[in-house]
Amino acid sequence: METRLLPAIPENIALAAETIKAGGLVAFPTETVYGLGANALDADAVARIFAAKERPTADPLIVHLSGLDQLSRVARSVPTTAQRLAETFWPGPLTLVLSKQPHVPALVTSGLDTVAVRVPDHAVALALLRAANLPIAAPSANRFGHVSPTTAQHVWHDLHGRIEIILDGGATAVGVESTVLDVSTSPPAILRPGGIPAEMLEAVIGPVAVLRRSLPLDQGLPSPGLLEKHYAPRAALIFFIGPTGREALMAHLAATRAAGRRAGVLAMDEDAPALARGGAVVYRLGADLNSVARHLYAGLRWLDAQGVDVILCRDFGTGGLGLAIRDRLTRAAARVVETT
Repeated sequence: METRLLPAIPENIALAAETIKAGGLVAFPTETVYGLGANALDADAVARIFAAKERPTADPLIVHLSGLDQLSRVARSVPTTAQRLAETFWPGPLTLVLSKQPHVPALVTSGLDTVAVRVPDHAVALALLRAANLPIAAPSANRFGHVSPTTAQHVWHDLHGRIEIILDGGATAVGVESTVLDVSTSPPAILRPGGIPAEMLEAVIGPVAVLRRSLPLDQGLPSPGLLEKHYAPRAALIFFIGPTGREALMAHLAATRAAGRRAGVLAMDEDAPALARGGAVVYRLGADLNSVARHLYAGLRWLDAQGVDVILCRDFGTGGLGLAIRDRLTRAAARVVETT
C-alpha cells in the first residue's frame, strides 16, 4: 500500500475525511500524540487499525468526537460528573469512560459495555472530525508497544505502507496521551494519567483515585495504556526513581562508560551539562514538566537513532504532569531502579 504524507491543509483534510468515510486509515495530529483514525462505527475499518499497529484486540480504542454535542452518538448515558468534566476540559486531553451505545462495535471497546471518549484540542483533528462527520476511533499512530509518535515523521517511520494518509500538522503540543478517567466509580478513578493532571480534575469534582497497577491482556481492558510494558524504545531504558535518583544515574553512567558502552540520557536542562561532561549522549527535555512531557517521546526516538546501547532517565516527581511522565517511563523501562 502506498502511504501519502500530506501537509494538513484544507484540501488534504477533506481528502482524509473522504478516506475515513470510505473505510480507510488516516494518521492525524492531536494535542497529545498523533492518532491513527478510522470510522469508529465501521467494525471492518476498526479491524484495520489493529492490523496496521499489530495491536491486540483486548486493548481498547479511544473514540474522538468533534464536540460535546456529539457524545450521544457513542455514549448511552452521561453522569452529571462526566458532564461537568466535559464542559470544563473539552476540547482537551481528557478521556472519559462511559456506557456505550449498542451500535458501537465491540472491537472498539474490547468487548466491554463502556467506551472511552474525548474531544481533541487540535485544529487539524477537529477539522477532520467535522469534515468526516463521524466518530473517529484513534489510538496512537505507531506500532504496538513502541514509543508514541509526536511528529508525522515518527508515524511514517512506524506505519508507512500500512495506512493510506498521514496528515502532517507539526509537532504535538502536550506530548503525552490523554488522561483516562472512569466516572462510574466513587471516587472517579484515573485509569491512565495524562495531559490533565489529577490536581486539575480534583479542583472541579473533588477527590479522584489513581489506578496504580498494570492489567493482563487475558481479557478486555477498560482503557488503553494499562499494560505493564508499553511506549518502549529499542535501547534498554533504565529509570531511576527516588530522592537520590540523580546520583544513581550518574553512577550508572560512569559504569556504562567504563564497560565500553554508549549511554544516552533524557535530561532536564539543569542536569544536561554535568551529564555531557560525564560522556553521555544527552537529549535535553527542557526546564519544566510541560516541556519534559512535550519532548519525552521525541527524545526516546532520537536517542535510539543515535545508536546508544542504553538510555538513562531520572524521575521528575508526581506533581502536575509528573505522574503521567513517571507512568510512561515506568512502562517503557527495561528496569526501574528505586533509590533511597
